[in-house]
Amino acid sequence: MKTTLSRRGIVRFASFMIAIIAVLAASNIIYMRKLSRLENAVDSGYAAAVESLAQSADRISAVLEKGRYASTPAMMTRLSNSLTESSAEAKSALQSLPVWGMELDGLEKFLSQVGNYAVSLSTRATAGDELSEEDRESFLKLGECAESLKNSLWQLKARLLTSDRSVSELFEDIGGEMSVFITDGFSEIEDGLKDMPKLIYDGPFSDHIIDRTPLMTENAEHVDVEEARKKAALALGVEDFRVLDCEAGEEGKMPSYCFWCEGGRCAVSENGGYTVYSMKSRAVDDSVISPEEACGYAEKYLENLGIEGMERTYYECYNNVCTVNYAYSEGGVICYTDLIKVAVALDNGEILGFDARGFLVNHHDRDFEEPKLGEEEAKDVAADSLSVENCRLAVIPTDSVKEKLCYELKCRDGDKTVLVYVNAMTGDEEDILMLIESDTGVLAV
Repeated sequence: MKTTLSRRGIVRFASFMIAIIAVLAASNIIYMRKLSRLENAVDSGYAAAVESLAQSADRISAVLEKGRYASTPAMMTRLSNSLTESSAEAKSALQSLPVWGMELDGLEKFLSQVGNYAVSLSTRATAGDELSEEDRESFLKLGECAESLKNSLWQLKARLLTSDRSVSELFEDIGGEMSVFITDGFSEIEDGLKDMPKLIYDGPFSDHIIDRTPLMTENAEHVDVEEARKKAALALGVEDFRVLDCEAGEEGKMPSYCFWCEGGRCAVSENGGYTVYSMKSRAVDDSVISPEEACGYAEKYLENLGIEGMERTYYECYNNVCTVNYAYSEGGVICYTDLIKVAVALDNGEILGFDARGFLVNHHDRDFEEPKLGEEEAKDVAADSLSVENCRLAVIPTDSVKEKLCYELKCRDGDKTVLVYVNAMTGDEEDILMLIESDTGVLAV
């Protein structure tokens, strides 16, 4: 039986096809507009991160210049607070840039040390110590490094603005011919920080800590690159084949293989095959999950990495990222020397950062001595104005190399929470910290 279309049927069919084509064309226009807006948003985000990094370097440079002339504890405290804030903003901006595969050890070290060093000097000034000529010389050299850093960053910003390609395209093409000036720009930054002075002070980023041989890797067995790659893939949450080798690994006291994938970077120690750190760079524009939920994601991540015995201590939310701090706990004793940090995106719970360097440097099998001081004797050390709510044993750093076994007294004074650390052997009051609790975090200062 032969079927034919009537003239009316042909017209209807043609009209139907034209309608479909029109709908598809309109959908394509809407999609392309959305895609364009998304690309513009990413482009603007990267450009803003570079500018924020440069502005932070500007402020760091200015404050370091002022620090050379500070003569009172109050002024040193103000300057140290400003440096801490500016270095935190700079690190946040750097984490927003897709700079995986680049060697930025000098920049990361500078941003970590500069604020921490100022806090150490502020603490000394409050205790009555005056800045020495060596301290002022360190401030001068740090200022010169900051000056070089800010100049390089503003030059990089200018290059981005004058390119005929979008900022996001240039960053995505890192390693390619068209983005050579980005890699050159960051190489200039690293070169400008080579003359950074050795900083020896009471703090976790002091050079005498960084230069220590990590206890976890010192006698550990060597692992090959393929075994390390599997560890990196697990840390970054991708398949093994997506993890590529960086041009060079990390040297120093903890030689490590370095890997990268689209959106992330990771280092794995050559001895022991421990994940040293991992990081992902992307903009986080919203806070959807709560800090408590973020902590849950962090704990699940540690579990997936096979890391056990860690106790959550403090956390802080900044720029829609929650950084959770963990300390090792053994036999009821918490070790504030053995630290791991996990950064969680508050828009979807993705793990953006992991840092186990504090743990790898300090962790070892401990044989705790029996305290010579009893709990009740330790509680008697606390000031009469404090009400002791909890008492437990804790290992704390002193000069950040040695450690002491103390009683940690969690106390209340009205609406304030105070942590008092009493030496479990001598009864000396070793340290006092204020516990600051807010909607954005729980910190000890």
